[in-house]
Order: sequence, then C-alpha cells, then structure tokens
Amino acid sequence: MIVTGEASGDLHGAKLINAVKTLSPDTGFFGVGGQKMAAAGCDILIPGEELAVMGIIEVIGHFPVIWRSFQKLKGELTGSQKPDALVLIDFPEFNLRLARQAKKAGVPVLYYVSPQVWAWRKGRVTKIAEVVDSLAAIFPFEPVLYDGLDILVKYVGHPLLDEFAAAGEYADLRLKLQIPTTKKIIGLFPGSRRNELRYMLETLVEAAQLVLGGFPDTHFLVPIADSLTQDEVKSQFPLDLPVSFIETGDATIYDIASNCDTILTVSGTVTLQIALVGTPMAILYKASPLTYAIGKRLVQVDHFGLPNVVAGRRIVPEFLQEMATPQALADEALHVLNDASYAEGMKEGLKTVQAKLGDPGCSTRVAKMLFNMLERQKSN
Repeated sequence: MIVTGEASGDLHGAKLINAVKTLSPDTGFFGVGGQKMAAAGCDILIPGEELAVMGIIEVIGHFPVIWRSFQKLKGELTGSQKPDALVLIDFPEFNLRLARQAKKAGVPVLYYVSPQVWAWRKGRVTKIAEVVDSLAAIFPFEPVLYDGLDILVKYVGHPLLDEFAAAGEYADLRLKLQIPTTKKIIGLFPGSRRNELRYMLETLVEAAQLVLGGFPDTHFLVPIADSLTQDEVKSQFPLDLPVSFIETGDATIYDIASNCDTILTVSGTVTLQIALVGTPMAILYKASPLTYAIGKRLVQVDHFGLPNVVAGRRIVPEFLQEMATPQALADEALHVLNDASYAEGMKEGLKTVQAKLGDPGCSTRVAKMLFNMLERQKSN
C-alpha cells in the first residue's frame, strides 16, 4: 500500500513505483495518489486530490471526506488483501495516524519524505519512531534528529534530482506559444491545491496586473497542476492579461521555469524545481487568518521557502501572509526584470541549493530500503 495526498507526493510515488518494479517486476501497488502513480501501475483506491487540503481550519471543513478515506485504508490494512508493507509519502498529519494502524496490524512502514520535525513539533520524532520502521530522509540534516531512537533513518538525496536528470533539454515555449522575443516572461505558479488557489491566486493575478503597468512588454505563463482543472485557474484571470495556461502534462515545470525571466510562486516542492533550473523567484504563502495565527505559534524556522531552508540562508525573497501583497510581489518581479546584477546574484545563490540537494538515484535508494525492510521483517 502506498499513500500520498499531494501533487509532489504523486510524482515521488510514481518514480518509486517504477524503481521498485525495475528491481522486482511482480510487485503490485494500491492506495492513494494521482495520475502519475496511476500511470506507473498503482491501483488508486482514493484520488489524492480528495485529501489535498492544507491548513488547520481547512482540514476541519474537509474532515468527513478525510475520515471516510482513513477508515477505508484502515480496513485494507487488516483485510483479505493485507499489504506486505505500507509506504507513506509526506502528508504527515494523515499518514502518521495511518502508520499507527499499520503497526497494530503488523504491517511494516517505510516513510518517504520525513515529516518536517525540524520546522515544528520537534518532539514528534519519538512518536514517529514508535510507528515507522524505516525513514527515507531527503535532506542531509534530518537523520541526526532521530539519533538514539529505534528507527532506521537514511539520507537518500532529493527525489527531484531523478526527475530533473531525466528532463533532458527544455522545450522552447516562447517559440511554441509565439511569444515575441521582445517580451519578458514571468511565471505565476499558483500551486496544486484548491485552497492555495483560494488564498493566493487573486494576489498573483493582481501582482501580474501591476507588473504589466510598470513593464508593458511582459507575458505570463501559468502551469495548471493535474489535480486542478483549467476553469478553476483561468476563471480568475482578466481577459486583457497576456497569459498562457499550460497543463503540466503538456510541458514540465522545468520547461516552464526555464522559459521565464522570473517567477512568482506559492511555497512548496515547486520552489525546489525552480531552484534546479536556476530561475529567479519570489515565494509567497497565505492561509486563513486563524490557520496562520496557530501556525505562527507552532512553526519555528528562519525560512519557510525550501530553497532558503536547503541553503541555510536567504537566497530568494519570501512574502508571508500580510506581507504577501500584490504590490510587494510586483515590485520584486520588476526588480529582477530591471536589475540584471540582482537577477544574476539570485541565480548564483540557487547554484548553492542545487549542490546541496545531492546526487540523482534517490528513487532506487528508497526502493532498496523497502526491500531491506521486508527482509528484516521476514527474519524477525
């Protein structure tokens, strides 16, 4: 059984399934995921987008769907098709509860993409060790957090490096979309969750309008994640804004980012994808006022943007909650467009992130962890 509730987890899950099947072609997968995992051969019991809700208040509103899904998966752990192992990818609030049920059912658990205990609730490491057998950490500073606990933790590198290495040459979207060479291109990356659209898309659209006022020779690119529909995104854009919408099945995030002069993006895994390309960016995050107020008390980090977390210093600007205004984002985008040395400095900083993420091969290393865990289970 394999479970993830996010678009990035769907990508990582698909890569892992392919790596496992390369080592053991007869291995089957079922669980929660998206289109990429389905294409890799996973039997999707529950679409991941049904559970993809971020924020404390938002989760409460979505609780009946989450609860029904949890009960279904709990039943699978003890049913006639009881899995040999449970693989959990990120999505900690749901997945750690499921891990506890797996422990009761005697199903070994591999957790891939460690819960961000370095950011908040560091005491969770003890509870994680109680219900997880093996943990694949994607950042080099994570394993030491579990020292002394009864859990096998290995740093496996970042899964995006496999995808990035396989991406090959970038598509020339300027040529494909017939965008004049005189125009600058700005990416507006609204995320993959519906509540990200709810809280941040309007800000991105208003920022784009302000940028256009200060730099008329601008065209915008907007990726639409598999978990969203075109109408959900397009409906919030005015007809007079020069924008092209690109479904991520038609071009990769790397293609889109490489064609941009700068990007305004929501926080999350996508910021590391942009960092690998090296395009200057600004990161924003907004949630409901109550979710933000609670989160502000719980989260204790110097940076919330993943490129800055990996680098250990501020490389790209971050705009959080009330600071994430259309004007602030527009000013940042215009700064990059109008100041070549500023843009170049950010590109140089992003090379640090690329170096710190490690080497490709993450999916294969996690697949081997899975088989080693199953061998240990048999010997016990």
